[in-house]
Amino acid sequence: MKVGIIGLGDRIASLAPRFVDAHPGLTFTAVADPFETRLHVLKDLGSDPVRYDRAEDMLAAHRFDLLIIGSPNHLHLDHLGQALQSDVPFIFAEKPLVISVDETLKLAQLISCHDGLRRIMVGMVLRYSPLYRALRQAQSDGHLGDIMSIEASEHIGPYHGSFFMRDWRRNRDMSGGFMLEKCCHDLDLYQGVVGARPQKVASFGGRKKYLPKHRPDGATYLQDKLPRWNGCEDAFSGDGDLIDYQTALVQYENGATMSFHTNLNVPDEFRRFAVIGRDGMAEGDFIRNSFRVTLSDDGSMPLDLPNVVESSDGHVGHYGADAAMVQDLMAYIAGDLPDLPLNCIDALEAGVTALAMDDAMNQGQVIDLTATWQAFDTALNTQRNVA
Repeated sequence: MKVGIIGLGDRIASLAPRFVDAHPGLTFTAVADPFETRLHVLKDLGSDPVRYDRAEDMLAAHRFDLLIIGSPNHLHLDHLGQALQSDVPFIFAEKPLVISVDETLKLAQLISCHDGLRRIMVGMVLRYSPLYRALRQAQSDGHLGDIMSIEASEHIGPYHGSFFMRDWRRNRDMSGGFMLEKCCHDLDLYQGVVGARPQKVASFGGRKKYLPKHRPDGATYLQDKLPRWNGCEDAFSGDGDLIDYQTALVQYENGATMSFHTNLNVPDEFRRFAVIGRDGMAEGDFIRNSFRVTLSDDGSMPLDLPNVVESSDGHVGHYGADAAMVQDLMAYIAGDLPDLPLNCIDALEAGVTALAMDDAMNQGQVIDLTATWQAFDTALNTQRNVA
């Protein structure tokens, strides 16, 4: 299997060994990246890729079985467009796919015209996690019933929050914002559980920690994660427009609701949910590796797992999801797996939700997504409409 990469950043470099493990005959033949920083990772895996500065030059010179896109978020639409218009049969793209509603509609048109629903696979890795699969199994087993409401959060520690404030992701025009860049995973998960699109969104947040006046003395842990391309050294410079806390409320089209909270300054991290249905309640924490289900009528617990993943080794790589995702991707490409846990439409819908949360926060009003979904569906039917 011949694989090309557009944007060999830290995330794709960390996944590269997983791809080789899942398909030992896989070779990374070419990389489009202006820097050589992580080429050694591929060479250590037995590949000797040709490096290009521009994606278009690489795509013109090679034929690939799989193309991996890991470039900064604001470049994704361009790179996905080039990939979809090429003869590459399968494309794996890191999340988020795009960074605005306008780009969402443009990509939806490209997906419609170039068989994108089949060809694009998305790195919304938490769909593959053991905890999320346990949640969906509990739902399938009838323990939850019709979903009423969800309380969920993603909180990261100061060492990680300070990284975002020093990385290129601190600028919304490159990342799309924290809710899109980091929390689109979570929003996607719960939309999958609810089984409906968001209809109305409200949100509040801002930045209170990562400002010059709050720079701590001697907090070396804030420097554990090094900044990358277009980074800066000072998390408290006040540069960029990223929030460091945000809370959002969502009403879905089927009447279910969710409250979602994120914070970049939580010293004891957690990433948890309480999914409450008419018949039962599911509680889980990705970081603390726990899951339980309690039935409403009698208070019994059909599931109570203090350790969803038994071994600590199995919990590494997004709580065990990295390895599971790559295994599924390879099975899908080989034709041994008919469908993946999510598709590119799911990923775009989660992105629209994240963007609506930021719009609601910035505008100070409730966002109604009815017109957005109408435009989205029209874009997805571009080929049919043209025909």
